[in-house]
Amino acid sequence: MKKINPKVAIIYDFDKTLSPKDMQSYGYMEKLGVSDEDFWRECNDFCREHKIDRILGYMYLMIEAYKQKNIKLTKDFLVECGKNIELYKGVETWFNRINKFGKSVGVDVEHYVVSSGLKEMIEGTKIAKYFKAIYAGYFVYDKNNHPIWPALAINYTNKTQFIYRINKGILNVVDDSINDKMPHENRPVPFSNMIYIGDSVTDIPCMRLIMKNGGYAIGVYDKDHKNKEYLNTLINQNRINYAFESDYSKNSELEEVVKEIIQLVKHSTNLQEVNKEQKKQKI
Repeated sequence: MKKINPKVAIIYDFDKTLSPKDMQSYGYMEKLGVSDEDFWRECNDFCREHKIDRILGYMYLMIEAYKQKNIKLTKDFLVECGKNIELYKGVETWFNRINKFGKSVGVDVEHYVVSSGLKEMIEGTKIAKYFKAIYAGYFVYDKNNHPIWPALAINYTNKTQFIYRINKGILNVVDDSINDKMPHENRPVPFSNMIYIGDSVTDIPCMRLIMKNGGYAIGVYDKDHKNKEYLNTLINQNRINYAFESDYSKNSELEEVVKEIIQLVKHSTNLQEVNKEQKKQKI
């Protein structure tokens, strides 16, 4: 039997999936001098009043709020804020452990972020180096490195385009060939080899896309928050496969199930190869 190493893509939301809070809570709000609650309340009111997408709304207000207080907002500052982002238990060692396990069973594991947060902040985190691609909102900057306009905003519906990019291996966000037809057998990461990890309703379109094509969706919850019951509802509605506490440490329930899925992908790939070989032999 021909042995091949399949690819498994693990795709993560970020806020409240890998980190307990919205990333703006780590440095940005502190310098602005407002509470998280007040900022997001103003954002929601602004978006309702102007009928604006919530992601575009918060990106606009992030720039405007600093302007109003005459505080310089730069790309470098946003990256620095990312260095302060708190991560859930076990996240810092998760990627090396999962990669090592994948290698031990003959699977190449790739990690991706698809987030409605800010790419600049995620790039400042300790774990940025582990992601093959980070899909998140980011700004256009002027010659002084000040943000002037959203270059990309990712909401819960357009998140799904990045699942297709991973599926087809067309990772550049400005590469329009993503819309070209590509036979499924030529796509580097089949949907069935994907694991999506997220925490809330905004992740459902990606989760459903992956699940209906044979992949896996995992909901995670913070033990101090109240989304466990919601995720259990999603399980019973067949909108996600599993729900676990957001504990990424060694031997956690989340780790054990992800390892099982990786092994399952490997076994499934092996069986597919047997089938292909026998078709060629015309037994």
